[in-house]
Amino acid sequence: MILSRILAVVAALLLVGAVALAMLAPPEMQLGRALFLLDHDLPRALHGGIEAHFADWMWTDLVLPLLVRPVWLIPASIGLLCAGGALTLGSHTGPGPRRRSGTPRRWF
Repeated sequence: MILSRILAVVAALLLVGAVALAMLAPPEMQLGRALFLLDHDLPRALHGGIEAHFADWMWTDLVLPLLVRPVWLIPASIGLLCAGGALTLGSHTGPGPRRRSGTPRRWF
């Protein structure tokens, strides 16, 4: 119950952030360019860190395709995943109140 609420709040924040990025940033703004604008050394440090701690294919096959996507796409996709998780966890209802079978219910 609490996990579904946390996921719903995270999803709402990410989706609102994605909409804000889509509206305020130029339409052709890529994630790599946005990271470069935040800090000029960040893409280079990210590349060096991934090559130092992980396999080389992770940079070319996982991270590089993400860096050429629009800046709003990453928070929007993670927000949709969190919203789906919140809906899935929130839809599970436990057993409802039990009624005794021996006592008839009177409606008057």
